[in-house]
Amino acid sequence: MARYEDGQRSSTFTGPVLTRRKLLGAVGMAGAGAAIGLAVGSPVAGAAPARRSNGKRVAILGGGMAGLAAAHELIERGFEVTVFEPSALGGKARSMGVQGTGTGGRRDLPGEHGFRFFPGFYQHIPETMARIPFAGNANGVLDNLVGASAARLSMVGQPDLTAPMSIAGPLPMDFTNPDTLRSSLTAMFTLGSSLPPAEVGWFVDRLVVFLTSSIERRFGQWEYASWEETLRAEGKSAAYQSVLVSALTRQLVAAKPSMSSTRTIGTVGQAFVLNAAGIVPSYGAHADRLLSAPTNEAWIDPWVAHLSALGVRFEMGRTVAGLRMRSGQVAAAMTVDSGGARQEVEADWFVSAMPVERAVDLWTPEVLSVDPSLVQMRELVVDWMVGIQYFLRTPTPIAHGHLAYLGSPWALTSISQAQFWRSDFAATYGDGQARECLSVDISDWDTPGILYGNPARRCTREEIASETWAQMQRSLNDDGAETLRDEDLLSWFLDPGIAWNESRGENDNETPLLVNTVGSWDSRPHTRTAVPNLFLAGDYVRTNIDLATMEGANESARAAVNALLESADSTAAPCPMFTLHEPPELGPMRALDAARFKSGLPHLLDVG
Repeated sequence: MARYEDGQRSSTFTGPVLTRRKLLGAVGMAGAGAAIGLAVGSPVAGAAPARRSNGKRVAILGGGMAGLAAAHELIERGFEVTVFEPSALGGKARSMGVQGTGTGGRRDLPGEHGFRFFPGFYQHIPETMARIPFAGNANGVLDNLVGASAARLSMVGQPDLTAPMSIAGPLPMDFTNPDTLRSSLTAMFTLGSSLPPAEVGWFVDRLVVFLTSSIERRFGQWEYASWEETLRAEGKSAAYQSVLVSALTRQLVAAKPSMSSTRTIGTVGQAFVLNAAGIVPSYGAHADRLLSAPTNEAWIDPWVAHLSALGVRFEMGRTVAGLRMRSGQVAAAMTVDSGGARQEVEADWFVSAMPVERAVDLWTPEVLSVDPSLVQMRELVVDWMVGIQYFLRTPTPIAHGHLAYLGSPWALTSISQAQFWRSDFAATYGDGQARECLSVDISDWDTPGILYGNPARRCTREEIASETWAQMQRSLNDDGAETLRDEDLLSWFLDPGIAWNESRGENDNETPLLVNTVGSWDSRPHTRTAVPNLFLAGDYVRTNIDLATMEGANESARAAVNALLESADSTAAPCPMFTLHEPPELGPMRALDAARFKSGLPHLLDVG
């Protein structure tokens, strides 16, 4: 039992200690009805005055999704932009050739960190894609997005379920009445006979509570409660815990329900629900989209070529090793090349677009003396979500969309990619034998598998390949049909960022993923720092979408550019910013909940 304090009033409710001042500071706005995205570019409390300068030189530290997006927006607005990248442009979103596999004029087989997924509620990424030219496409790279017509849910020992993903029109979903809202959601989440109806009802009830929660309660209560705690999994059936609590969370947002905040999972869950129901604005008529070719071919390479043509300079093989401060601002960034040669990079403005686990290494005492709040970034947590590709001799379109292996120990999700690619796979890649690329994401690296009894962290690369294949076979072949056959498996490719560490007896991972743990919003920075010429862009920065995604990286980059434009007194138009859809019909219920939360009362549907 904790105490909620608001001015002269105090009362008790089940939740964290939170003051009104702290709440408004965390949300970054004065009105409860404002969108969270408005807080992204707001100045930090106590920040130094914005630097006023007409300087045009910008150094972007990192060439992943955030770095490329920032470069794109800045070069279009007349700045001189240089991107410094230590390894490969595109970051975790890139694809890569499996070296030495292409023969007879074919390209190498396509590998990747993990498959791409573009939900219909993404808005920043598609808007950027539409501005990247691509031969033969009226809408540039955006036309390389193709819709998946269905999602398949595979459960061991249960009939698999297939759900349509195309949006023919809005599904009936009455947001003005909690009871009818429950009915709509119950139909959506009744996933087979293994789930007790009463427990599906409880799960849906928790969703309704979140959907009708005010912004104050989301930041003041749900931010400090784990998703597992909110769903109250203890005492529920194994099916409830493995499917509704664990599998859906791990496989849709790559997060552990015991660690992730209810606010984050609920917000993204709401976006998925509204998108699947077809009642949110989207680019195209599909809730699930993917690319028509490997990521670099369909997107990254054309993007880099376009930025280069506009004047962006790319300095590859340059790792940022530190920042040199002078008079309270960044004077230069120190870079090191692959041979160990050091070089200082001077610029008027600096945008750190490095992953959070690398950006924190830049926060020296000199930097922290100007912006002490940056030290909180060290509290942020990263986890693993890594992909593996299986190249098959036979076309294997298991589903015309993404396939979730519900209840699989390693929380697997896959996509049969060749069916969506415009080129003939065997004629384009490898030695002509491979006709399918089955790309699989492994979201749980801590649960023991079924072959070796070890989590993926403690399996060799060969064991990871065998274990993942076995888990998929157990799920898909449980009806007697051999959907995945051993004789069809030609080869596999695991993300090269996974490397066995002999001294520790487990793997290292060069490319971890930010996890929105309970209370982590407090440790996530604004895009504008108290260092007048330093801005932050990355999936860890406070954003409206609030999840470590390509969309979050793009959104943060736009916010960083807008803050830079303001500080530079630029007359250029700011970058357009988008927010997740909020059904206006929920307004009255959320207003009621805002008043209840302010008075220290629980949500109305939680009474009793």
